[in-house]
Amino acid sequence: MLKGAVAGRYSTALYDLATEANEVDRIEEEIKAIAAAVEENVTLKQVLFHPQITVTDKKELLEAVFKDKVLPLTSNFLALLIDRRRETFLQDIVDEFVRLANKDRNIVQARIVSALELIDDEKRDIELLLTKITGQKVQSSFVVEPSLVGGVLVHIGDKVIDGSIKARLDTMRESLRRIS
Repeated sequence: MLKGAVAGRYSTALYDLATEANEVDRIEEEIKAIAAAVEENVTLKQVLFHPQITVTDKKELLEAVFKDKVLPLTSNFLALLIDRRRETFLQDIVDEFVRLANKDRNIVQARIVSALELIDDEKRDIELLLTKITGQKVQSSFVVEPSLVGGVLVHIGDKVIDGSIKARLDTMRESLRRIS
């Protein structure tokens, strides 16, 4: 609960400021790069997330690593997260910021899970169908999950479209259990 509330509040504030400054795209790229750097660099992550390292030391570290690479708005936002001890929520804030930006761009994220690797024509057909269904541009990520047996499972936001053979077999199994 706290994670979602914190991510929502901070990402909305940053998004509003980025919109005012007409820098949404750049700030999005900057915070995504920062979150990726924190995730990839174990030492940076340990220092940034360690509760006994002082706020001042954390801010100095970020200043040294990202100085002259990000806008002052991004730098100030990172400092605010550290001041408020919310740095552990960085990735959640980034994810929510991207969702807000994509909402304004009329883009929806879709995660498509299939039993087998899909060919490019199948991927394109699924994306076109999802664009038609949602009325929005679809950015898709494709994942292979052999346990589905066949078909596809589509996640769009908080909605799930389950067209997998596994789901049909599970439904059939449950129906047979009720009969016997």
